[in-house]
Amino acid sequence: MDERITPRTVVEALLPDEGEVALALVYDTANAVGVADQPLRLALRRLVSAGELTQVGRGRAGRVGLTDLGRERLRRDRVGLALAFAQDAGEAPWDGRWWLAAISTPERERAVRDALRRDLLVAGAAPISTGLYASPHDLTDVVDADARAHLVTASATALDLRGVHDAAEIAEALWPAEPVDRAYDAVEEALAEDGGTPLVRRLRLAAALEAAMREDPLIPPELRAPGWRPSRLRGEWLERWRGIADAPVHRGWL
Repeated sequence: MDERITPRTVVEALLPDEGEVALALVYDTANAVGVADQPLRLALRRLVSAGELTQVGRGRAGRVGLTDLGRERLRRDRVGLALAFAQDAGEAPWDGRWWLAAISTPERERAVRDALRRDLLVAGAAPISTGLYASPHDLTDVVDADARAHLVTASATALDLRGVHDAAEIAEALWPAEPVDRAYDAVEEALAEDGGTPLVRRLRLAAALEAAMREDPLIPPELRAPGWRPSRLRGEWLERWRGIADAPVHRGWL
């Protein structure tokens, strides 16, 4: 079993943007990659409870589909994927602007503030002062729409980070390259494995890329050293993905 392939990974990989998927396919796919029925049932139950899935029927005879909430969360996740491939292709050059965001909430709404902090960090923003975050990307679209009313945002072409002015040095200070590069070991390992059905192979590749990108703030290549390994591995990943026969895994991803 590939430990990167969690029950949730299997479910989300098979969900269509519209309509439903048969749970028989979900269970069979999970079993094929070493995920047992019980943890899969638990993951489904949690997604339904969170309001991200609807389920009709039980067990292998049932079907599941995305709710509007679940569809919106996956959409935000795919924003990062689209940006990564656009950067790799030279289609999303950095405009030289830093996006700055400050959280503005009254103390009684501490839960909203804490959720916003988590969202910003997950999206790749870095704290540069108390309550102030920075990113080389405008992250407005990846923040929950209801939470945007609690953000004060601005952009700047120059940033002084405790005496550091050079953009590449700022990027390295806030988003060190080494742990991001190391996260792509998972992708390199997945590329070295070529056995299994097309469905299993695509699921393995998808899980590896998802794991790597959770640690990748997608800093513009202009701010990284030449020959950036994550970019090269994503290129190899894309070529391998397209070379695998069609399988119902993350349709609409690319």
